Amino acid sequence: MRRVVAYALMVIFFLIPYLRLNGKPLVLLDVPHRQFTLIGYTFLPTDTLLFMLLLMSIAISIFLLTALFGRVWCGWACPQTVYMEFLFRPIERFFEGGRSGSLAMDKAGGVKARRLAKNGVYLLLALFLAHTFLAYFVGIEQLVQWVQRSPLEHPTSFLIMAGTTALIFFDFAYFREQTCLVACPYGRLQSVLLDRQSVIVGYDPIRGEPRAHQVKDRPSGAGDCIDCGACVLTCPTGIDIRDGLQMECIHCTQCADACDAIMDKVGKPRGLIRYTSRDEVEGKPTRLLRPRVILYPAALVVAVGLLAFNLGTKADTDVTLLRGAGAPFTRQPDGSVVNQVRVKITNRDAAERSYRLEVSGVEGASLIAPQNPVAVPGSRTAETSIFVVVPDDRFEDDRLPSVIRVTDGAGFTLDIPFELVGPAREHDDAGDGE
Repeated sequence: MRRVVAYALMVIFFLIPYLRLNGKPLVLLDVPHRQFTLIGYTFLPTDTLLFMLLLMSIAISIFLLTALFGRVWCGWACPQTVYMEFLFRPIERFFEGGRSGSLAMDKAGGVKARRLAKNGVYLLLALFLAHTFLAYFVGIEQLVQWVQRSPLEHPTSFLIMAGTTALIFFDFAYFREQTCLVACPYGRLQSVLLDRQSVIVGYDPIRGEPRAHQVKDRPSGAGDCIDCGACVLTCPTGIDIRDGLQMECIHCTQCADACDAIMDKVGKPRGLIRYTSRDEVEGKPTRLLRPRVILYPAALVVAVGLLAFNLGTKADTDVTLLRGAGAPFTRQPDGSVVNQVRVKITNRDAAERSYRLEVSGVEGASLIAPQNPVAVPGSRTAETSIFVVVPDDRFEDDRLPSVIRVTDGAGFTLDIPFELVGPAREHDDAGDGE
Protein backbone atom coordinates (compact mmCIF):
# COMPACT_ATOMS: atom_id res chain seq x y z
CA MET A 1 0.00 0.00 0.00
CA ARG A 2 2.85 2.37 0.75
CA ARG A 3 4.39 1.57 -2.64
CA VAL A 4 1.14 2.46 -4.45
CA VAL A 5 0.82 5.72 -2.52
CA ALA A 6 4.49 6.59 -3.09
CA TYR A 7 4.41 6.15 -6.86
CA ALA A 8 1.10 8.04 -7.05
CA LEU A 9 2.69 10.95 -5.16
CA MET A 10 5.69 10.93 -7.51
CA VAL A 11 3.43 11.11 -10.55
CA ILE A 12 1.46 13.98 -8.99
CA PHE A 13 4.69 15.86 -8.22
CA PHE A 14 5.90 15.46 -11.82
CA LEU A 15 2.55 16.47 -13.38
CA ILE A 16 1.57 19.50 -11.28
CA PRO A 17 3.80 22.01 -13.19
CA TYR A 18 2.00 21.04 -16.43
CA LEU A 19 -1.54 21.37 -15.05
CA ARG A 20 -3.63 24.55 -15.22
CA LEU A 21 -6.86 25.67 -13.57
CA ASN A 22 -8.86 28.79 -14.42
CA GLY A 23 -6.22 29.71 -16.97
CA LYS A 24 -3.45 29.68 -14.33
CA PRO A 25 -0.86 27.10 -13.26
CA LEU A 26 -2.15 24.74 -10.61
CA VAL A 27 0.84 25.69 -8.43
CA LEU A 28 3.31 28.51 -9.13
CA LEU A 29 5.44 30.10 -6.41
CA ASP A 30 6.60 33.25 -8.21
CA VAL A 31 8.94 34.67 -5.59
CA PRO A 32 10.44 37.57 -7.67
CA HIS A 33 6.95 38.95 -8.38
CA ARG A 34 5.68 37.96 -4.91
CA GLN A 35 2.75 36.03 -6.35
CA PHE A 36 1.81 32.55 -5.19
CA THR A 37 -0.73 30.59 -7.22
CA LEU A 38 -2.32 27.60 -5.49
CA ILE A 39 -5.12 25.54 -7.07
CA GLY A 40 -5.77 28.26 -9.63
CA TYR A 41 -5.96 31.16 -7.15
CA THR A 42 -3.22 33.79 -6.96
CA PHE A 43 -2.24 35.05 -3.52
CA LEU A 44 -0.61 38.49 -3.40
CA PRO A 45 1.47 40.14 -0.65
CA THR A 46 -1.62 42.11 0.39
CA ASP A 47 -3.55 38.88 1.08
CA THR A 48 -2.29 38.70 4.65
CA LEU A 49 -5.54 37.34 6.04
CA LEU A 50 -5.81 34.65 3.36
CA PHE A 51 -2.20 33.57 3.93
CA MET A 52 -2.77 33.39 7.67
CA LEU A 53 -5.93 31.28 7.26
CA LEU A 54 -4.22 28.98 4.75
CA LEU A 55 -1.18 28.38 6.96
CA MET A 56 -3.42 27.94 10.00
CA SER A 57 -5.50 25.32 8.15
CA ILE A 58 -2.35 23.42 7.14
CA ALA A 59 -0.94 23.52 10.69
CA ILE A 60 -4.20 22.33 12.28
CA SER A 61 -4.47 19.53 9.68
CA ILE A 62 -0.97 18.33 10.64
CA PHE A 63 -1.89 18.41 14.33
CA LEU A 64 -5.10 16.46 13.69
CA LEU A 65 -3.50 13.80 11.47
CA THR A 66 -0.70 13.32 13.98
CA ALA A 67 -3.12 13.03 16.89
CA LEU A 68 -5.14 10.40 15.03
CA PHE A 69 -2.59 8.48 12.96
CA GLY A 70 0.79 9.39 14.40
CA ARG A 71 3.63 10.12 12.00
CA VAL A 72 1.67 9.04 8.93
CA TRP A 73 3.24 11.94 7.02
CA CYS A 74 6.76 10.68 7.67
CA GLY A 75 6.05 7.09 6.73
CA TRP A 76 3.69 7.60 3.80
CA ALA A 77 4.03 11.02 2.18
CA CYS A 78 7.29 12.77 3.14
CA PRO A 79 9.43 13.26 -0.01
CA GLN A 80 12.50 12.10 1.89
CA THR A 81 10.87 8.73 2.66
CA VAL A 82 9.02 8.37 -0.65
CA TYR A 83 12.02 8.96 -2.90
CA MET A 84 14.54 7.21 -0.66
CA GLU A 85 12.60 3.99 -0.14
CA PHE A 86 10.81 3.69 -3.47
CA LEU A 87 13.20 5.24 -5.99
CA PHE A 88 16.80 5.56 -4.86
CA ARG A 89 17.07 2.49 -2.63
CA PRO A 90 15.57 0.09 -5.23
CA ILE A 91 18.15 1.40 -7.71
CA GLU A 92 20.87 0.72 -5.16
CA ARG A 93 19.61 -2.84 -4.65
CA PHE A 94 19.62 -3.36 -8.42
CA PHE A 95 23.24 -2.26 -8.87
CA GLU A 96 24.77 -3.48 -5.59
CA GLY A 97 22.68 -6.53 -4.73
CA GLY A 98 21.03 -5.35 -1.55
CA ARG A 99 22.46 -4.89 1.92
CA SER A 100 24.84 -7.85 1.74
CA GLY A 101 26.17 -6.74 -1.64
CA SER A 102 26.75 -3.18 -0.42
CA LEU A 103 28.59 -4.44 2.67
CA ALA A 104 30.75 -6.68 0.48
CA MET A 105 31.68 -3.72 -1.74
CA ASP A 106 32.54 -1.63 1.31
CA LYS A 107 34.74 -4.41 2.67
CA ALA A 108 36.52 -4.98 -0.64
CA GLY A 109 37.30 -1.28 -1.10
CA GLY A 110 38.40 0.35 -4.33
CA VAL A 111 36.30 1.78 -7.13
CA LYS A 112 33.52 -0.47 -8.34
CA ALA A 113 31.91 -0.05 -11.77
CA ARG A 114 28.48 -0.96 -10.42
CA ARG A 115 28.72 1.71 -7.73
CA LEU A 116 29.82 4.30 -10.28
CA ALA A 117 26.87 3.33 -12.47
CA LYS A 118 24.53 3.67 -9.50
CA ASN A 119 25.82 7.16 -8.73
CA GLY A 120 25.49 8.10 -12.40
CA VAL A 121 21.80 7.14 -12.32
CA TYR A 122 21.45 9.01 -9.02
CA LEU A 123 22.87 12.15 -10.66
CA LEU A 124 20.44 11.92 -13.60
CA LEU A 125 17.52 11.52 -11.21
CA ALA A 126 18.78 14.47 -9.14
CA LEU A 127 18.92 16.60 -12.31
CA PHE A 128 15.37 15.64 -13.23
CA LEU A 129 14.04 16.30 -9.72
CA ALA A 130 15.86 19.65 -9.54
CA HIS A 131 14.39 20.81 -12.86
CA THR A 132 10.91 19.70 -11.77
CA PHE A 133 11.36 21.53 -8.46
CA LEU A 134 12.47 24.68 -10.29
CA ALA A 135 9.33 24.52 -12.48
CA TYR A 136 7.24 25.17 -9.36
CA PHE A 137 8.92 28.59 -9.05
CA VAL A 138 9.33 29.76 -12.65
CA GLY A 139 6.66 27.85 -14.57
CA ILE A 140 7.13 25.02 -17.04
CA GLU A 141 7.10 27.35 -20.08
CA GLN A 142 9.96 29.45 -18.73
CA LEU A 143 11.88 26.33 -17.73
CA VAL A 144 11.61 24.85 -21.24
CA GLN A 145 13.03 28.06 -22.68
CA TRP A 146 15.93 28.06 -20.26
CA VAL A 147 16.80 24.43 -20.98
CA GLN A 148 17.10 25.27 -24.67
CA ARG A 149 19.36 28.28 -24.08
CA SER A 150 22.87 28.75 -22.77
CA PRO A 151 23.24 28.90 -18.95
CA LEU A 152 25.11 32.19 -19.44
CA GLU A 153 21.80 33.81 -20.42
CA HIS A 154 20.21 32.92 -17.06
CA PRO A 155 23.13 32.33 -14.63
CA THR A 156 21.15 32.81 -11.40
CA SER A 157 18.53 30.20 -12.27
CA PHE A 158 21.20 27.83 -13.56
CA LEU A 159 23.15 28.11 -10.30
CA ILE A 160 19.96 27.49 -8.30
CA MET A 161 19.25 24.39 -10.38
CA ALA A 162 22.86 23.15 -10.04
CA GLY A 163 22.83 23.74 -6.28
CA THR A 164 19.50 21.93 -5.91
CA THR A 165 20.85 19.01 -7.94
CA ALA A 166 23.92 18.79 -5.72
CA LEU A 167 21.81 18.86 -2.56
CA ILE A 168 19.44 16.16 -3.83
CA PHE A 169 22.35 13.94 -4.86
CA PHE A 170 24.12 14.43 -1.53
CA ASP A 171 20.93 13.79 0.40
CA PHE A 172 19.92 10.52 -1.25
CA ALA A 173 23.41 9.19 -1.97
CA TYR A 174 25.09 9.94 1.37
CA PHE A 175 23.12 11.84 4.01
CA ARG A 176 19.94 9.76 3.75
CA GLU A 177 18.21 9.05 7.09
CA GLN A 178 20.33 11.70 8.81
CA THR A 179 17.92 14.19 7.25
CA CYS A 180 15.16 12.75 9.44
CA LEU A 181 17.36 12.41 12.52
CA VAL A 182 19.29 15.68 12.36
CA ALA A 183 17.60 18.20 10.06
CA CYS A 184 13.87 17.55 10.38
CA PRO A 185 12.19 19.02 13.50
CA TYR A 186 8.94 17.06 13.12
CA GLY A 187 10.09 14.03 15.11
CA ARG A 188 11.02 16.24 18.05
CA LEU A 189 7.43 17.50 18.22
CA GLN A 190 6.04 14.02 18.90
CA SER A 191 5.93 14.57 22.64
CA VAL A 192 3.35 17.36 22.23
CA LEU A 193 1.52 16.17 19.12
CA LEU A 194 0.92 12.55 20.21
CA ASP A 195 -1.05 11.26 23.14
CA ARG A 196 -1.35 7.74 24.52
CA GLN A 197 -4.26 6.98 22.17
CA SER A 198 -2.50 8.12 18.98
CA VAL A 199 -1.63 5.46 16.42
CA ILE A 200 2.03 4.42 16.47
CA VAL A 201 4.07 1.58 15.08
CA GLY A 202 4.70 -0.46 18.21
CA TYR A 203 5.93 -3.78 19.53
CA ASP A 204 3.56 -5.84 21.71
CA PRO A 205 5.64 -6.73 24.81
CA ILE A 206 2.77 -8.63 26.44
CA ARG A 207 2.77 -11.09 23.58
CA GLY A 208 6.45 -10.98 22.66
CA GLU A 209 8.22 -11.19 26.06
CA PRO A 210 10.22 -12.92 27.31
CA ARG A 211 12.24 -13.48 24.16
CA ALA A 212 13.74 -16.83 23.24
CA HIS A 213 15.91 -17.72 20.25
CA GLN A 214 14.62 -21.25 19.90
CA VAL A 215 12.04 -21.92 17.25
CA LYS A 216 11.46 -25.53 18.28
CA ASP A 217 11.23 -26.74 21.86
CA ARG A 218 10.72 -23.19 23.13
CA PRO A 219 10.92 -22.73 26.90
CA SER A 220 7.67 -22.71 28.80
CA GLY A 221 6.26 -19.19 29.07
CA ALA A 222 8.44 -17.77 26.27
CA GLY A 223 6.95 -15.00 24.17
CA ASP A 224 6.52 -14.99 20.42
CA CYS A 225 9.63 -12.86 19.74
CA ILE A 226 12.56 -15.08 18.70
CA ASP A 227 15.00 -12.14 18.93
CA CYS A 228 16.08 -12.56 15.30
CA GLY A 229 16.85 -8.87 14.86
CA ALA A 230 15.01 -8.60 11.51
CA CYS A 231 13.13 -5.53 12.72
CA VAL A 232 16.40 -3.77 13.53
CA LEU A 233 18.11 -4.75 10.25
CA THR A 234 15.26 -3.45 8.11
CA CYS A 235 14.75 -0.18 10.02
CA PRO A 236 15.99 2.78 7.91
CA THR A 237 17.04 4.73 11.00
CA GLY A 238 18.58 1.71 12.75
CA ILE A 239 16.48 1.69 15.92
CA ASP A 240 15.05 -1.25 17.84
CA ILE A 241 11.27 -0.80 17.84
CA ARG A 242 11.07 -3.17 20.81
CA ASP A 243 12.49 -0.42 22.99
CA GLY A 244 9.24 1.54 22.64
CA LEU A 245 8.28 4.80 20.95
CA GLN A 246 11.36 6.75 19.82
CA MET A 247 11.97 10.05 18.10
CA GLU A 248 13.84 8.31 15.26
CA CYS A 249 10.86 6.11 14.27
CA ILE A 250 9.38 7.42 11.00
CA HIS A 251 6.44 4.97 10.98
CA CYS A 252 7.52 3.32 7.73
CA THR A 253 6.29 -0.10 9.09
CA GLN A 254 9.21 -1.93 7.49
CA CYS A 255 9.87 -3.53 10.86
CA ALA A 256 6.26 -4.77 10.93
CA ASP A 257 6.61 -6.31 7.45
CA ALA A 258 9.86 -8.02 8.42
CA CYS A 259 8.40 -9.33 11.67
CA ASP A 260 5.25 -10.61 9.91
CA ALA A 261 7.45 -12.58 7.50
CA ILE A 262 9.29 -14.17 10.42
CA MET A 263 6.03 -14.97 12.22
CA ASP A 264 4.78 -16.74 9.08
CA LYS A 265 7.91 -18.88 9.06
CA VAL A 266 7.71 -19.87 12.72
CA GLY A 267 3.96 -20.46 12.64
CA LYS A 268 2.96 -17.57 14.89
CA PRO A 269 0.18 -15.00 14.29
CA ARG A 270 1.11 -11.78 12.57
CA GLY A 271 0.97 -8.42 14.36
CA LEU A 272 3.72 -8.74 16.95
CA ILE A 273 4.79 -5.35 15.56
CA ARG A 274 1.83 -3.41 14.20
CA TYR A 275 -0.09 -0.20 14.15
CA THR A 276 -1.25 0.26 17.72
CA SER A 277 -1.17 2.83 20.54
CA ARG A 278 0.75 3.07 23.78
CA ASP A 279 -2.34 2.31 25.84
CA GLU A 280 -3.23 -0.69 23.67
CA VAL A 281 0.19 -2.36 23.97
CA GLU A 282 -0.02 -1.87 27.73
CA GLY A 283 -3.42 -3.54 27.84
CA LYS A 284 -5.30 -0.36 28.76
CA PRO A 285 -8.68 0.59 27.27
CA THR A 286 -8.64 2.76 24.15
CA ARG A 287 -11.08 5.42 23.01
CA LEU A 288 -11.43 7.43 19.84
CA LEU A 289 -13.02 10.57 21.29
CA ARG A 290 -10.71 12.70 23.38
CA PRO A 291 -10.24 16.47 23.77
CA ARG A 292 -7.72 17.04 20.99
CA VAL A 293 -9.68 14.91 18.52
CA ILE A 294 -12.70 17.17 19.13
CA LEU A 295 -10.94 20.54 19.32
CA TYR A 296 -8.68 20.10 16.28
CA PRO A 297 -11.56 19.34 13.82
CA ALA A 298 -13.60 22.22 15.25
CA ALA A 299 -10.70 24.64 14.78
CA LEU A 300 -10.06 23.23 11.29
CA VAL A 301 -13.70 23.74 10.26
CA VAL A 302 -13.55 27.37 11.43
CA ALA A 303 -10.24 28.09 9.65
CA VAL A 304 -11.24 26.39 6.38
CA GLY A 305 -14.69 27.99 6.50
CA LEU A 306 -13.23 31.47 6.93
CA LEU A 307 -10.72 30.80 4.14
CA ALA A 308 -13.43 29.57 1.77
CA PHE A 309 -15.69 32.53 2.62
CA ASN A 310 -12.94 35.08 2.00
CA LEU A 311 -11.90 33.39 -1.24
CA GLY A 312 -15.50 33.22 -2.45
CA THR A 313 -16.33 36.83 -1.67
CA LYS A 314 -13.05 38.40 -2.76
CA ALA A 315 -13.29 40.34 -6.03
CA ASP A 316 -11.03 39.50 -8.96
CA THR A 317 -9.70 43.06 -8.94
CA ASP A 318 -8.14 45.10 -6.12
CA VAL A 319 -8.11 48.90 -6.32
CA THR A 320 -6.23 51.21 -3.97
CA LEU A 321 -6.47 55.03 -4.02
CA LEU A 322 -3.73 57.19 -2.51
CA ARG A 323 -3.26 60.94 -2.43
CA GLY A 324 -0.57 62.38 -4.65
CA ALA A 325 2.75 63.36 -3.16
CA GLY A 326 3.41 67.02 -2.41
CA ALA A 327 0.72 69.68 -2.03
CA PRO A 328 -2.77 68.31 -1.24
CA PHE A 329 -4.26 70.39 -4.10
CA THR A 330 -3.33 72.99 -6.67
CA ARG A 331 -5.23 75.93 -8.20
CA GLN A 332 -5.67 76.42 -11.92
CA PRO A 333 -5.53 79.90 -13.47
CA ASP A 334 -9.31 79.76 -13.88
CA GLY A 335 -9.71 79.17 -10.12
CA SER A 336 -10.59 75.48 -10.30
CA VAL A 337 -9.04 73.08 -7.79
CA VAL A 338 -7.03 70.01 -8.88
CA ASN A 339 -6.45 66.91 -6.69
CA GLN A 340 -3.88 64.34 -7.76
CA VAL A 341 -4.88 60.73 -6.98
CA ARG A 342 -2.61 57.72 -7.36
CA VAL A 343 -4.47 54.58 -8.44
CA LYS A 344 -3.12 51.05 -7.94
CA ILE A 345 -5.04 48.29 -9.74
CA THR A 346 -4.34 44.57 -9.27
CA ASN A 347 -5.82 42.22 -11.86
CA ARG A 348 -6.23 38.76 -10.35
CA ASP A 349 -7.63 37.28 -13.55
CA ALA A 350 -5.37 35.37 -15.97
CA ALA A 351 -6.37 37.55 -18.95
CA GLU A 352 -5.54 41.22 -19.51
CA ARG A 353 -8.24 43.72 -18.54
CA SER A 354 -8.80 47.42 -19.26
CA TYR A 355 -10.16 49.57 -16.44
CA ARG A 356 -11.93 52.90 -17.00
CA LEU A 357 -11.85 55.54 -14.26
CA GLU A 358 -14.64 58.07 -13.64
CA VAL A 359 -15.49 60.63 -10.96
CA SER A 360 -19.02 61.23 -9.66
CA GLY A 361 -20.82 62.77 -6.71
CA VAL A 362 -19.61 66.33 -7.39
CA GLU A 363 -21.38 68.55 -9.88
CA GLY A 364 -19.05 69.98 -12.50
CA ALA A 365 -16.12 67.70 -11.55
CA SER A 366 -14.02 66.16 -14.32
CA LEU A 367 -11.24 63.59 -14.45
CA ILE A 368 -8.01 63.85 -16.43
CA ALA A 369 -5.75 60.79 -16.79
CA PRO A 370 -2.61 60.05 -18.82
CA GLN A 371 -4.25 56.79 -19.86
CA ASN A 372 -7.89 55.90 -19.49
CA PRO A 373 -8.76 53.05 -19.66
CA VAL A 374 -5.77 51.51 -17.88
CA ALA A 375 -4.61 48.16 -19.31
CA VAL A 376 -3.46 45.67 -16.65
CA PRO A 377 -1.98 42.29 -17.71
CA GLY A 378 -3.30 39.13 -16.08
CA SER A 379 -2.08 38.49 -12.52
CA ARG A 380 -0.23 41.80 -12.51
CA THR A 381 -0.48 45.23 -10.86
CA ALA A 382 -0.44 48.62 -12.60
CA GLU A 383 -0.19 52.12 -11.13
CA THR A 384 -1.24 55.43 -12.67
CA SER A 385 -2.12 58.96 -11.56
CA ILE A 386 -5.36 60.79 -12.25
CA PHE A 387 -6.30 64.43 -11.71
CA VAL A 388 -9.74 65.42 -10.45
CA VAL A 389 -10.68 68.99 -11.41
CA VAL A 390 -13.43 70.67 -9.34
CA PRO A 391 -14.82 74.23 -9.58
CA ASP A 392 -13.75 76.30 -6.63
CA ASP A 393 -17.31 77.18 -5.60
CA ARG A 394 -18.11 73.52 -4.85
CA PHE A 395 -16.05 73.60 -1.66
CA GLU A 396 -18.11 74.63 1.38
CA ASP A 397 -15.17 73.66 3.58
CA ASP A 398 -11.80 72.07 2.89
CA ARG A 399 -13.28 68.58 2.33
CA LEU A 400 -15.55 67.46 -0.48
CA PRO A 401 -16.92 63.87 -0.67
CA SER A 402 -16.73 62.25 -4.10
CA VAL A 403 -16.79 58.79 -5.66
CA ILE A 404 -14.14 57.27 -7.94
CA ARG A 405 -15.70 54.58 -10.10
CA VAL A 406 -13.60 51.79 -11.66
CA THR A 407 -15.13 49.56 -14.34
CA ASP A 408 -13.73 47.00 -16.76
CA GLY A 409 -16.67 46.71 -19.15
CA ALA A 410 -17.00 43.00 -18.35
CA GLY A 411 -19.11 43.12 -15.22
CA PHE A 412 -16.68 44.55 -12.67
CA THR A 413 -17.71 47.87 -11.11
CA LEU A 414 -16.32 49.38 -7.94
CA ASP A 415 -17.32 52.72 -6.39
CA ILE A 416 -14.73 54.03 -3.94
CA PRO A 417 -15.56 57.01 -1.67
CA PHE A 418 -12.77 59.58 -1.81
CA GLU A 419 -12.51 62.96 -0.09
CA LEU A 420 -11.23 65.73 -2.30
CA VAL A 421 -9.23 68.51 -0.64
CA GLY A 422 -9.62 72.20 -1.41
CA PRO A 423 -9.64 75.70 0.08
CA ALA A 424 -12.26 76.46 2.72
CA ARG A 425 -14.62 79.26 1.65
CA GLU A 426 -15.06 82.32 3.85
CA HIS A 427 -18.71 82.86 4.99
CA ASP A 428 -20.27 86.36 5.27
CA ASP A 429 -21.59 86.66 8.85
CA ALA A 430 -22.18 90.46 8.83
CA GLY A 431 -25.99 90.20 9.02
CA ASP A 432 -26.13 87.67 11.84
CA GLY A 433 -26.80 90.38 14.49
CA GLU A 434 -29.72 92.14 12.74
